[in-house]
Amino acid sequence: MNEIILIVVFISVLFMLLGSGVWVGASLIGCAIVGMELFTNRPTGDSMAITIWGSISSWTLTSLPLFIWMGEILFRTKLSESLFKGLTPWMYKLPGGLLHVNITGSAIFAAISGSSAATVATVGKMSVPELQKRNYSEKMIVGTLAGAGTLGLLIPPSISLIIYAVTVNESIAKLFVAGILPGLMLAGLFMAFIAINSIYNKSGDTKDLSFSFKDKVSALVSLMPIMTLIFCVIGSIYSGIATATEAAVLGVVGSLLIALSQKSLNWKNFKESLMGAVKTSSMIAFILMGSHFLSLAMGFTGLPRQLAEGIGALELSPLTLIIFLTLFYIVLGCFLDGLSSIVLTMAVIEPLVRQAGFDMIWFGIYLMVVVEMAQITPPVGFNLFVLQSMTGHHMGFIAKAAFPMFLIMILAVFILVWFPDIATFLPNAMK
Repeated sequence: MNEIILIVVFISVLFMLLGSGVWVGASLIGCAIVGMELFTNRPTGDSMAITIWGSISSWTLTSLPLFIWMGEILFRTKLSESLFKGLTPWMYKLPGGLLHVNITGSAIFAAISGSSAATVATVGKMSVPELQKRNYSEKMIVGTLAGAGTLGLLIPPSISLIIYAVTVNESIAKLFVAGILPGLMLAGLFMAFIAINSIYNKSGDTKDLSFSFKDKVSALVSLMPIMTLIFCVIGSIYSGIATATEAAVLGVVGSLLIALSQKSLNWKNFKESLMGAVKTSSMIAFILMGSHFLSLAMGFTGLPRQLAEGIGALELSPLTLIIFLTLFYIVLGCFLDGLSSIVLTMAVIEPLVRQAGFDMIWFGIYLMVVVEMAQITPPVGFNLFVLQSMTGHHMGFIAKAAFPMFLIMILAVFILVWFPDIATFLPNAMK
């Protein structure tokens, strides 16, 4: 059967359902049912039941709700206050001043949350009012927070990396470790932009700030609990002491202890964090169910194989394929969030990438940087909505403020392409 007809039918049904306001998971399942009924003679009900059960009964996925719960617990603590107070003495003298707190604070919270939206909300809760009070540029406040918030998708423990690992059957531990250096690189590029921009557009007043060496040491001490938790979670995975799931358990216990030490853990917060983790995990599980069933339906029609063979016949160079995929995900990110983009496309993209000879660990990190752009591209960029609710600015202003960060992410993609060892060095050195 002509693959063009298959593509048109699958895409038309999917976007009709999504455009009707149907949940993403339900839209994927509905699209798969239509494809199964129209183009195959396989039993739809039996196939759906087996596939859906298999997609969520994986032991690998057990780390997902635990890491989400860890972030939910810490989101309800005094962490945003601790981050701002702990980082300010070390950042205020850098070119760009306290704007660097947005970047470093987001990088630290990303290492314990895995959620882009939670990173923006937690860091912005403290930094936005303080930066506004000190007359920093509104565009820089919003833009840096929008960009840095996306680090939650890249720096481990990333929820999106877990989903990618399960989808393509790769090691979660290796993907987590692979995200460390690219995450730090992207944070460094954001900070370099702030420094360069400050030369031409000075803003913000930090003249009244003064910290002794003792103050700086005291600030570091306030960050020790959270830095220790990060070191224990990531270090246990890198050293081989713990699996991703075991490290997630360690993270939950550590976050509960931090919340207790800050006296911010009560029964209400505990219940809210638990229910927040349950809701988020259920939403992700539903999307995974739909994506696995849609992948099966497309597999029965032979569409992924036909597309892989068709694109393979074009004999595209690896660089051309990466440019094509980058443009594809940027356009897709205008309409879908990053997580949905990953699960929706992997059935077709994975064979192409493997056929082209790409390392799947490297490709996972590349993919995280590309789908990060979806978090700050209108009209569906979720970080933009979070910032709109926090700052009250209209969406056009926020999107323009985030655009330089979008360009920096494109630069990061090219750096990863030309220097792939940035992503593969640490996982190759793992025990």
